[in-house]
Amino acid sequence: MWEAPATREPPAPSIPRELYPKTLDCVHCGLCLPVCPTYRETGRETSSPRGRVYLMRGVAEGRIPLGEVVAEEAQLCLGCRACETACPSGVRFGALLEETRAAVADAGIRGGPGPKLERFLLRELVPKPRRLGAALSLLRVAQQLRLDRLAARLLPAGARHLADGAPRVPSRSQRRPLPSVVPAEGETRGRVGFLVGCVMPEIFGAVNQATVRLLAKNGFEVHVVPGQGCCGALQAHAGQAELARELLDRNVQAFSGEGLDAVVSNSAGCGAFLREAGDHGIAGGEEFAGHVRDVCEFLDAVGMRPPAPERRLRVAYDDPCHLVHGQGVSAAPRRLLQQIPGVELVEHADPTSCCGAAGTYNLTQPEMSAAVLGRKIRSLRDASPDVVVSGNPGCLIQLQRGAREIGWDVQIAHPVELLSG
Repeated sequence: MWEAPATREPPAPSIPRELYPKTLDCVHCGLCLPVCPTYRETGRETSSPRGRVYLMRGVAEGRIPLGEVVAEEAQLCLGCRACETACPSGVRFGALLEETRAAVADAGIRGGPGPKLERFLLRELVPKPRRLGAALSLLRVAQQLRLDRLAARLLPAGARHLADGAPRVPSRSQRRPLPSVVPAEGETRGRVGFLVGCVMPEIFGAVNQATVRLLAKNGFEVHVVPGQGCCGALQAHAGQAELARELLDRNVQAFSGEGLDAVVSNSAGCGAFLREAGDHGIAGGEEFAGHVRDVCEFLDAVGMRPPAPERRLRVAYDDPCHLVHGQGVSAAPRRLLQQIPGVELVEHADPTSCCGAAGTYNLTQPEMSAAVLGRKIRSLRDASPDVVVSGNPGCLIQLQRGAREIGWDVQIAHPVELLSG
């Protein structure tokens, strides 16, 4: 007699097997614990880098299901990569985290409005300049009419942080497109490409303008090459691996063949992702990655010409995570700032820890983001600076928010804004 085949449960989602060897470098020494923002706040082993590596390894070995616990810890991590700097074994935690988040996304484990909003923003808005520009123009109108403050009062508590954390949108004149070529001033020292970015021209257009002006003043012909766009870093951090690779590939192809001495970025997160283009199997990615430089790193290496006029300022520099931990650049911005006559560079107690921005983290994990930000702002305020300087758009927005929430009247700026005069 024929019998129907036994019903089988669908296979449990798992982390790709190629992830497994990468977890073996972790020797569980615990040197990462003191620098991990989420471990510092919670004290939980599972919320530490070595705890998360253990979860990843357990899933890869089939001992732990790829379920809510793994998904929650993967999302709770800020991806700041401070653990990479502390790790004596060279564990590439950032890459492990992105692969784990991609597996979580593919498995459809994350639910609720937060992930859906994140997916929409990173797919349909951020990488599409016209849509992003239109949306931010509407936001500027709302801010001018103070509708954003009304929304902050009317929104449910769970969504209020969206309105509270929205950046101030500058005027249209500050958001105008850069010229395709900016000639060098004085003796020409080389030709560089400039990564415009996606958020930078709309929120920090003045920073982009200052960057190009500073490079030109230092003798570099600056090319804003056509075809470039969103780099894909935010998408990679959110587990949207395929889209991230497409965006990265587009930028590699746009800048390749231009005969440039360097590709300069003023956004730490973008620069870190571009410098890892060779890890994503993109044609020409490794060669391209070798040419990417942060603007401060680049100017420090070539020797900056005399900067801005003298100004009497106490300046606290705060390291963006993906500059100090992702790109290994720490001293260069400080050396440049110290070259400004009259500037006193003051250190604060917690310069290399995360501010809690972490891409879209402050939208998806508002409570932990606020806790991490609070620690950072207290450390900065205790140093009593006139200006807080950081080289990443997400950090600038987050620090502005933190200062605003405690009523601290301090200027928050990108290094090039001081260096360009």
